Amino acid sequence: MTGIQQTSSMPTVFFLHQNYPNPFNPTTTIRIDLPHAAKVKLEIFNILGQRVAILLNEHKPAGHHEVKFDGREFASGVYFYRIQTTEFTAIKKMLLMQ
Repeated sequence: MTGIQQTSSMPTVFFLHQNYPNPFNPTTTIRIDLPHAAKVKLEIFNILGQRVAILLNEHKPAGHHEVKFDGREFASGVYFYRIQTTEFTAIKKMLLMQ
């Protein structure tokens, strides 16, 4: 369901990027920036606020990270993805069009 890739250069702040492509079918990439190592939880929620997937729940090193989300098991519609660390939380919206 997921694939993770780390890219170069060191971020200075936590940041959750907009997924791309968006809208997507069936896969999309979510990028996160970590200024230092942290336990990261990245979850997907449906429009009703129900968690439908956990993409990450682990300790990650500082840097830029990419997480692939494969939505082929999910219905078309609006989904939200949330990142949580002890210091940072952010939520973004994405659209799956099957």
